[in-house]
Amino acid sequence: MTEPLDRRYDVQDISTIDVAVLETFPYEYSGKDITMHIETDEFTSVCPWSGLPDFATIRIDYIPSKVCIELRSLKYYLLSYRNVGIYQEHLVNRLLDDLVACAKPVWMKVVADYRIRGGVHTVASREYQAKQRRG
Repeated sequence: MTEPLDRRYDVQDISTIDVAVLETFPYEYSGKDITMHIETDEFTSVCPWSGLPDFATIRIDYIPSKVCIELRSLKYYLLSYRNVGIYQEHLVNRLLDDLVACAKPVWMKVVADYRIRGGVHTVASREYQAKQRRG
């Protein structure tokens, strides 16, 4: 009889997430709603229990208010999750909270569409809607 495999890889905690790297630039058409769609299929974090990688496609849709998210900084921000142990349900909440704090959009939706693992496909999403705009 073989012994059960009890292995865990090192994981970093959420303090590793680099929110400070996020940058914005002025949206020159404030009040004219456009929807920005940003998508990457290269997102990786790790399971907080095993340290095994979780791969996901991240979709970010938002309507800018006064600023837009600078894409290079967003790439660095997302890369900072690479070895962070975070639950899928917590990830979309953290992403949305950080991005809303950075850009203060009119509306934003974050979707994390995870690769199938063990026959299970998971998609987690969350939306934000700003309070009524003042005219």
